[in-house]
Amino acid sequence: MTPLSPAQADETRTWLSRVENVSGLLAEKRAQAERDRATPTAVMDALRAQEFHRMWVSHSFSGANVSLRTGSAVLQALARIDPSAAWQMGVQGAVGRLSDYLPDKVAARLFCTSRGLVVGGVNPTGEAVPVPGGYRVRGTWSFASGATHADWLLCAAVLAPCAPCASGASGSPGGQRGQDGPAPNGAAPIRMLFIPGSTASFSDDWHSLGLRGTGSGSFTVDNVVVPESHSVDGSLLRRPPAVRRTRGYSIAYYDFAPFTTASTALGIAQQALDVFRELAGRTVPARSTHSLADSATVHATFARATALVRAAELVLADAADQAMAHGETGGEELSGVIRLAAASVAENCVSAVTMLHTAAGAAALRSGDGLDRCFRDIHTAARHITLATTNFEMVGAHLFGGPLLMRR
Repeated sequence: MTPLSPAQADETRTWLSRVENVSGLLAEKRAQAERDRATPTAVMDALRAQEFHRMWVSHSFSGANVSLRTGSAVLQALARIDPSAAWQMGVQGAVGRLSDYLPDKVAARLFCTSRGLVVGGVNPTGEAVPVPGGYRVRGTWSFASGATHADWLLCAAVLAPCAPCASGASGSPGGQRGQDGPAPNGAAPIRMLFIPGSTASFSDDWHSLGLRGTGSGSFTVDNVVVPESHSVDGSLLRRPPAVRRTRGYSIAYYDFAPFTTASTALGIAQQALDVFRELAGRTVPARSTHSLADSATVHATFARATALVRAAELVLADAADQAMAHGETGGEELSGVIRLAAASVAENCVSAVTMLHTAAGAAALRSGDGLDRCFRDIHTAARHITLATTNFEMVGAHLFGGPLLMRR
């Protein structure tokens, strides 16, 4: 891990002070967010006022263009207060990276002119049918964190063959769609399309173990026409965006996204350490005369959990440094490093929080208490594909000389 330069340290301090500006409101409204299964509008307005939703967007589109280390520190700090709020800002940060792949005018419209979130569904559960000048999109997307606060929604869709393409003709409506190459493993091409949030219908189906305040329900789109300019060829996202004056980052979309989820997971584990220390000091187990904080077994457990979280902090910071330094040229080697880091962070944080939850005994069973929330939130966060244990399998196969697959 490279020490932060004075400029980077100043940037991080400045943005962490913005977290302090909203910390009281986040703490006050967290219980309401859990009950409502969505972040209150007042909280979202406060987060937007601090520009957290645009911190990972190019200066050219009125974003802050902060470093990976700074953005990660901000998400960790937010997650120590309200993981659901941090998760949504992380999702916005990941989707914001598509601004470097969109045409400049469209990126400015989505991320500069618009003040709401730009989030949606990145799992290709919809269909995009080519029509003159664009695509007709339909489908349903689940786990759409923050979607009800969005001005624009991202819809990842399988690209259906147009009639000329299916018959073997060389052209395709819209002029540029012929560049959509097949996805890895011969899968159908994927298109990432942006629609106005007002054109979607929403389902209140987010009933989850943890991260309850993210409002990660489903939305449905029925035959909405999307201009070609408001879409991105999904096959491009494993490579750095093309060099241009307005580009914010030289890091590929899929190399950027893991930092958002891993940072939130890390913040949850950091908070669990703080919560457990306080809980152990005031908890006296049944038929005991000493608190948990006096137990040698608890001391050892707390130390091991602290070591796991500290190791996660270091591996994530190191991956961020490598991504910033080698985003343009790192290729699959860099992607492997990042995916290993994210999966390791998740594994360490789940282990640490679970150890603490177990060590707390019956004191951890009260629903809504701090350690209970950390336990639920970390186990929910770790199910995200960027943090999943399958990444060990995929990267391991690559280390043995195979291609680096997303899934197999």
